[in-house]
Formats: sequence, structure tokens, C-alpha cells
Amino acid sequence: MTTLNNGVPIPQLGLGVFQTPEGEQTVNAVRWALQAGYRHIDTARIYGNEESVGQGMRESGLKRRQIFLTTKLWNDDIRAGRTRQAFEESMDRLGTDYIDLYLIHWPVEGWQKAWEAMEELYTQRRVRAIGVCNFQRHHLEELHSISSLKPVVDQVESSPIFTNQPLIDYAHGELRVDVEAWSPLGGTGTHLLSDPKLAEIGARYGKSAAQVVIRWHLQRGMIVIPKSVHKERIEQNFDVFDFQLSQEDMAAISAMDTGRRVGADPDDFDF
Repeated sequence: MTTLNNGVPIPQLGLGVFQTPEGEQTVNAVRWALQAGYRHIDTARIYGNEESVGQGMRESGLKRRQIFLTTKLWNDDIRAGRTRQAFEESMDRLGTDYIDLYLIHWPVEGWQKAWEAMEELYTQRRVRAIGVCNFQRHHLEELHSISSLKPVVDQVESSPIFTNQPLIDYAHGELRVDVEAWSPLGGTGTHLLSDPKLAEIGARYGKSAAQVVIRWHLQRGMIVIPKSVHKERIEQNFDVFDFQLSQEDMAAISAMDTGRRVGADPDDFDF
């Protein structure tokens, strides 16, 4: 558990559902995760699976207040100036009367206005915390200059092959903003988890490459949301609290950084 800069506690490890289709696959993934001990689910309007996330939460048997739920405001809604409507629509699909964390998904034109609307949702206690995704340092600086309310998190691409460490150090240091990692295991098509270095490190701890990478994120002070739809993998990804990577192993994993993004560049994207 980590405490956000507004005092709200957030589980440091959660389940991501990016590219998990609406329907049984998402319902099962969410239910399995919650039954395995996860208490943090991260979705988004654009993922198209909010209804299934809500269903999985209800089928888990847990009370709503036991689950930390994140969703995100999509670019089209930001551009159209319909933050409040988009928020209400997400809540309807999720079947909940509040969101724990609401995030601006990308710094598209009009994000400043969207942040104002999100501040209102926060002061009205419709949402427990607000934050951003894919904000570079200059976006964070601009946000800081126009608002007295700090984002609680910046959710960005980060993995051993693109650590994004300077941005993370800036957010953690001067700003006291937590950072969440998306594509924490490298993302589709990277083959990060078949890297022999990770297998070698994992063998020393009796852990898989994925468990080693998740542990690396946690020890960097990151909030991490690995995605899986396989019950065994979901459970395995959560089994990372019984070992500690050495400083040497932490450094060896960080040294895998290529400086190249797998996802879109927040300063140059077209969606």
C-alpha cells in the first residue's frame, strides 16, 4: 500500500485490463485477480470493457469499498469538453457511484479545461483522487502553474527496456507525485520476458522473469499494473512480496534500458 499525496491509500500492485475485450475474459480476469488478493483494478473508457470490470468486481464477492478502481477520460471527450458527462457514463458502465482515481488519458488539446472539470468532481467527492497519464515534465510543470491541486499520479510507459527514469525521478522528487507504470512487462512484441538475464536473476530467487520485473518496479517505488487474462499468470504476478532483489540485480535490470519507447510518444501522437 502506498499513500497518495492527498492522503488516499492505493495498493501498489494492481491488475490492468488494456486490450482485454468486453465479456467473459475481462469478467473472469477481474474476479480471479480479486480472489487472488489484488485490490486495485485499472481500466479506461477507451478499453471498452468498463461494464465487464464492474461485473467482475460484483462477482468477486468483495464490497465496493475494498477495491481501488481507476478509470480514464478519453481524448475525444477531452477535446469535446465533456469531462463530466464522460465521467457519469463511465460510472454507469462500471455500476458504481464513485471512482477512486480518475485520470486524463493523454495530454491532448483541451486537457487544461478537463482538469478544471476533474477538480470539481474531486471537490464534490465524486472521485477520491485525480491524476494524469502520459504527461511529460513540461506538461506537469504547466499543470502545476495553472492549478493548486496536484495530480496524485502520472501513469506512464516504464519497463526495463524503457525505464523513463528521469521523468520518474522528477515526479517523485520535486513534485511528490506517484508514478504508475503501464506496459510494465515490456508490452506486446518486445520479448522482454524471454531475456536470459531476467531468467538468470529469477533462478536465484525461484521466481519467473515477470515476477522479477514486477518486483523491480515495486522496489523503485512505482505503482504497477501488469495485465493478464490467464488465472495462473494473474496469481503468479501477485506472488512478489516474499523476496527482495539485491542492489546489484536492481542495477542489472535498469541497465537493460534502450531509451526507446514501445508505445506512443506523448509529444507526438495522432489519436
